[in-house]
Amino acid sequence: MYAIIATGGKQYRVSQGDVIYIEKVNQDVDSTISFDVLMIGNEGEVKVGNPVIEGAKVEGKVVAQVKGEKIIIYKYKSKKNYHRKAGHRQPYTKVEITAINA
Repeated sequence: MYAIIATGGKQYRVSQGDVIYIEKVNQDVDSTISFDVLMIGNEGEVKVGNPVIEGAKVEGKVVAQVKGEKIIIYKYKSKKNYHRKAGHRQPYTKVEITAINA
């Protein structure tokens, strides 16, 4: 069984036991989090919500608050002695999917 959930402006296909990285959510480590379900699939059967399936939830456990890989932003204009360098690390929340309640 799998489900499609939406969080942080993105959609994720999850199954029980999956570990996903979502946009940062202000939750403590080891706390539970629930998501609305957009679609559920199970052995050829598909159930689609409009926009969500009423009464269906995906439960997860917050494993950690982590940061992504560092990206370098470099701006440069030739012959003008203009150089700007900056870095960025996007914060993520690592979530383990514990149950799909349909």
